[in-house]
Amino acid sequence: MPAPQATPAPTDFDVEVFFDGDCPLCVREIRLLTRLDAKGRRIRFTDIQAPGFDVAELGISYRALMDRIHARLPSGELVTGVEVFRRLYAAVGFKRLVALSRLPVVSHLLDASYSLFAKNRLRLTGRCTPELCERPAATADR
Repeated sequence: MPAPQATPAPTDFDVEVFFDGDCPLCVREIRLLTRLDAKGRRIRFTDIQAPGFDVAELGISYRALMDRIHARLPSGELVTGVEVFRRLYAAVGFKRLVALSRLPVVSHLLDASYSLFAKNRLRLTGRCTPELCERPAATADR
């Protein structure tokens, strides 16, 4: 007789987004998504700056969370960057817009724009610290 397969535990969300609650631009986006998810059933919002937040359960570093937006799907899979926004906006009913964002040229532009924003987010919001904004110098083989 085959071994019983584990059934994933049911979740109460379509996507859980990990956001920087100290980032004014991020909080503005989260407020919009909160309004769009009026019944609060599709998105779980987790502030990585909240006192009780424990990054250890995710298996990634706090620095990684600060470098790029992350989300967790009900399966436990983590997604990052533009894919997080696709999942969030699909969860609140913008599936056609999400489909457009997957077109090759559009997808490339969105990925490049988000990478540029993510790299400069703390500077843009006046929140740079040496720990978060300075990158170690790359060593070159010369």
